[in-house]
Formats: sequence, C-alpha cells, structure tokens
Amino acid sequence: MQSNWLKRAGILSLGTSLTAIASTAALAADEAAGFEEIVVTAQKREQSIQDVPISISTLSGEKVSQFSEGGADIKFLAARIPGVNAESSNGRVAPRFYIRGLGNSDFDLAASQPVSIVMDDVVMENVVLKSFPLFDIERVEVLRGPQGTLFGRNTPAGIIKFDTVKPSQETEGYVKASVGTLGTGVFEGAVGGALSDVLSARVSALWTRQDDWIDNGFTGEDSAMGGMDDMAGRIQLLYTPNESIRALFNLHGRTYDGTAALFRDHIFKPGTNDLNDNFDWNTVYYNDTHNNPQEYDSWGSSFNLAIDLNDTYTITSITAYETADGRSLGDIDGGNGPAASTTQDAIDDLEQVTEELRISGQATEKLFVQAGLYYFDSDFTIITSPFFIPSSSVRHTNETWALFGQAAYDVSEATTVTVGARYTEDDKTLHGEFALGTVFDTDLSGEKFTWDVAVNHTVNDDLSVFAKVATGFRAPTIQGRDIAFFGVPTVAKEETVISYEAGFKATLLDGLMRWNGAAYYWDVDGLQVTAVGGAGNNISLLNAEKVIGYGVETDLEVILSDNLTLTGGFAWTPTKIKDDNLLIGVCTGCLTITDPIVTTAAGTAARVDGNPLPNASKYTLNVALDYAQPLDNGREVFFSTDWAFQGKTNFFLFEAAEAYTKNTFEGGFRAGLRWNDGQHEVAIFGRNITNEANVKGIVAFNAGADIQSAFVGEPRVVGVAFTSKF
Repeated sequence: MQSNWLKRAGILSLGTSLTAIASTAALAADEAAGFEEIVVTAQKREQSIQDVPISISTLSGEKVSQFSEGGADIKFLAARIPGVNAESSNGRVAPRFYIRGLGNSDFDLAASQPVSIVMDDVVMENVVLKSFPLFDIERVEVLRGPQGTLFGRNTPAGIIKFDTVKPSQETEGYVKASVGTLGTGVFEGAVGGALSDVLSARVSALWTRQDDWIDNGFTGEDSAMGGMDDMAGRIQLLYTPNESIRALFNLHGRTYDGTAALFRDHIFKPGTNDLNDNFDWNTVYYNDTHNNPQEYDSWGSSFNLAIDLNDTYTITSITAYETADGRSLGDIDGGNGPAASTTQDAIDDLEQVTEELRISGQATEKLFVQAGLYYFDSDFTIITSPFFIPSSSVRHTNETWALFGQAAYDVSEATTVTVGARYTEDDKTLHGEFALGTVFDTDLSGEKFTWDVAVNHTVNDDLSVFAKVATGFRAPTIQGRDIAFFGVPTVAKEETVISYEAGFKATLLDGLMRWNGAAYYWDVDGLQVTAVGGAGNNISLLNAEKVIGYGVETDLEVILSDNLTLTGGFAWTPTKIKDDNLLIGVCTGCLTITDPIVTTAAGTAARVDGNPLPNASKYTLNVALDYAQPLDNGREVFFSTDWAFQGKTNFFLFEAAEAYTKNTFEGGFRAGLRWNDGQHEVAIFGRNITNEANVKGIVAFNAGADIQSAFVGEPRVVGVAFTSKF
C-alpha cells in the first residue's frame, strides 16, 4: 500500500509539474494559435464541449488511426482515456468496457454490459457487435456516468460514442498502409465526394492482418497460431434535396478469420502475480491441434432521416439493422494437463433491429427541447460445445421500448439547467436445450423511470462549471451458459444507480491550455455481478446489495511552444462492494485466496464484502508529447510518444495473490516526415515498445484438476506507415 508521504509527494509533484507547464506555455502565448473548438454531439445536438454538463473526453480520428497502426483493435482505448478500461477473453471479438470502475466481466456472448457502444447513432448491444473495427473515424466521445435519458437502458456506467466521417460535396479521401513485425499489415482508405448536386457518397475500408507467429511447444508445430485477417468496409450515401431534408444511408460489413485468445497454463510464480521466468511470448503448450481458430462475419445498415419542419423543430428517424454469426474455439486450461477444457462458443443468427424517432428544437429563445421514442429488438442463439459433452443451445430474445424527453432552459445568459426523463419497458426470454433432452424456458421483464438534472454555468469566456445528478438502470438479466455444464439458468434482478458529479472546463493561458476535470460519486443498488469458476467451470448471475464508487478525473492539453504539445489524462476510480452476505465460489487449489473463506452447501466460497469490482483499475494515467519542426517547401519532421498506465486492477469479485495487476503500462512512438503541407507522410512507429507482458485476465476453476490459466496483451510491434491525403 502506498504510504501517505508518497501520496503527498505525488500530489506535490503534480502541482509542481502543472506550474512548470503553465510557465513554459506562457512563454509561447504570443506565438501559438491555440486550440480549435471541440464540437460534440453528447446530447444529440452539436454543442461546444464547454457547454455540455457531462464529464466527457474526446479522441480524434487521426489518433485512432495512429493507435491502430500496429494492428490494435478497439481495446486500445484502455487507459488512453481517463477512467476507461477494456479487455476481452475472446480475442478481437466481444470486448468488455469499464467506465469509472463499472462494467461486467462476464465472458458469455449473451452477457449484458453497462457500458454502451454507439456507432453512428446506433446502439451496438451485443458484445460481438461492439467489436466492429474502427476506421475512417471523425471523433470518439466518452460520456461518463449514467446516460439513460437520451441513450436508453444499460448505460449506468456511460457511453463510448463513435462518429465516422460523413459524405460531403467535396471530393477528398486518404490511403494509409503500414507494415510491421510479426507479419503485421494494415491498409485503410476512404474516398468521397459529390455524385450530383443533391447526392454525395463516401466509401471506406480497413484490412488488418498478422502472420501466425506462436509455436505449439507440445506438438512441435512452428507458427501454429496468433495470426488473423480482419476486413471491414462501409458505404454511405447522403441525400440533401433541399435545406430541410438530410437522409443518410449507411451499409457496413466485416469478415474476420483469426486466432482466439491464447490462455497460458500456470504462468505465475507460486503465490504471486509475477510471471514465471520461463514465460515465452512465442510459445504455448497445447495438447491438441485445433490452434484456437476464430471466425466471425457481420453486416448492418442504418437510415438516418432528418426533416426540418420549420425554423424551429426537426424530426429525426434512425432505423437500423445489425446481424452477425461466428464461432471461437479455445484451449481454456492453456496447457496439456489432465483436465483438458477446450470449448467452442458460437453465436448464430444474431439480429438486432432498432428505431429511434425524435423531435427537437429551440422552442423559445431560452428553451431547447427534445422528445422521442425508442424501440429495440434482438434475437440470437448461443451454442456451447464443451470438450466432454454434446453441444447445448440457448436462444435469447430481448424487446425494449422507451419514451424520453429533455429540456434545457437558459436561466440567464450564463446558466443553463437541463432536465431529462425516460420510461423504459424491457422483456427478455431464454429458451435453452441441452443435448441430452433437457429444456429450459425463462422469462423476465422490467420497467423503470429514470431522470437526470444538470446545471452548466459559464463563469467567463474561458471557464465553465457544471453539476449533475443522474439515475440509471440495467434491466433484469438471464445467464444460460451453465446449461452446457449440467446447470440451470440464473437470473439477476434489475440494478439501479444514482450518480453525482461536478466539474469544470477551462481554457487558460490565452488559449494555450485546455484543462477539464470532474469529481463524482455513484451508488448502485442490486448491481448485477457474475461469479465465475469455483468448484466447477460455472458462471452465474448474482445481485450485490450495494456497490459504491467515487473519484476524480481530469484531462489536459497544453501548447508548450509552436512545435511541442503535451496531452494527458488521469482518473482515480476506487470501487467497493458493500454486501455482508455476498459469497463467491472459489478454487482454493488454483489460487491463493486472500479473502475470508467459508464452507457452504455448494462448496468453498470467499466473503467479498469490501472488495473492489473486477477490472476496476484504481487509477489510469495517460500522457503524450507531439513535436513537429517545419522545414522548407511545406515539409516538416515530427516525433510523438504516448504512454498509458493502470493502477491495481483485480480480476475477480474475490481477491487472490495471483489475480490482479498493478502499475502496468504500455508506450508507443512515431517519427517521420510530412511534405506537401501535410498531404503525405511517412513514419516509423512502435507499439508496446518496452514489450510489456501485461496480464489481462485469468481463468481458475476445478474440473477434476485445478485449472489456472491467464492471457496477456499484445507484444511489441515496430513498423513503418505511409499516409496520403487528397
């Protein structure tokens, strides 16, 4: 545990650093142009980020492209935005996100997640849909805290919102190609422009690949796994027959063939979370020859129609359809021990239909209003094929509808009060069939009224402050995975959250420093948690009586000189389970449990009252420096480096000596030359340049033998990238 004097030293160091930054930036005040205004759509209308009463961070599309040069998928967001974590035990599909410590570590493909992913104004509810590759991105917005008024159910933690570049009448585009170690290659490109005076189009695509680079030391097969081909594309058409009508059609698809997550057997030194000295990035020991194959296909479309009724109101309709199929087979025990646990999970005929109909407008000079209805319907089947029994299938259906509204009233020129409300009804069904003839049917329904109130006050042109109280909920949930292992479905009641936050958004030093910060506290009743492992390979839903979280988050951008820019972000996000009666089954032979142990009718269990939530990093810290030196004839050389750190992160509801990470980090760099005033660029790059083997998750259960396996992040990739814009 960090001592008080060390904490004080850290705070003093931060304060000294900010003072030094301010002094350095002040010297450049007469020379630099300052930052451009950030426009966001966090409240479903274009606003300056300074006017939005929400703790929000943004990431440009250019940064997204740079972070992906080495083949990274959507999980690169972990720790690169304050308070955000992301991981997956399913490789490049089914990512799990956490904001302010709230998330769900359930690895089942039907699991409900409290962080919502919104892509081009469409909710991607299933975890497979959440993994759609990022390319031709205009902006990423992370909205922290419950967002239930405008974005619906299952957002008690927050939203990660992606907006792609839209078609325009101007002909423009880009191509980007990169190659790197491990046989990594990325090609990304887009082109768009006018097809007529009223119709414009944009076509974009991404292809990411990697060679097989991991050997199977047990079978002796070299380069047996680790590779992938991930291809995705998007076509958009924008029809604007007059100034009052805007119709945007979006068609997108993906095909993926690669390797599932690679679990490694007993990679820790006994009783610690230190990797064994014989850990080898390039080798696993699997006593089979399937090599963890994974394949998924998906496609979807949306139609976004906006009609201005008059100078005041706009009607917006967003109709969308998404579908996906795929399967993933993994050696879960990670080795060649006596209790093989190779299991395949597949999602079959996933279909999601959504419709949002909204009216919005400036009702009076001081009052902006919006109201609408939302409909969601999904249907899919999960097929689980364990290694020792026939397959089982579980069909999930979910139908939701909601009415919502929001009003923002300017109390004065400086102060705006925003009030929102939403009523939601949610129905779920499960139909499970075990191969030996057992059938399960479960129905759940829930309804909830949620609300929020926020105040934004502009102190002056350079400073605004805000405060917000918001409620949210996650609908009742069914977990049917245990059907595949002679178990029964489990259910969790709805969870409800109330969140309090206050913060500021400031532009300082004559526009050379942008500094945002917030403090918050949230309280969840009946948090839906997932118990995994224990005496068998089980997974079940539970409700924790109460869980709290609190903390601070801040992000900073400083123009230190004409040539040098510093960006950084920090979030402190402790969480605590408050439930004296919550017991979680554990495998004491697999892990060194540090919680109090009790014996129950179901076996050995740990008392988890007072523990943090799984994957809730105690802190996240990111920092980046960007340097550019102009030359003659429109050329410039540049260098950038970025670093992301995560504090102590527990992997389970219980605590164990092996089951956490602490103070992990990853770094990257880019350096190169731009010419033709930035139109062309060539760069060398590196991701995870210190080759950190950061553990991302653990599996531990007893299945006739004690199973403990873990999976790690991606190794170092170094390469070269070329970009050309036109």
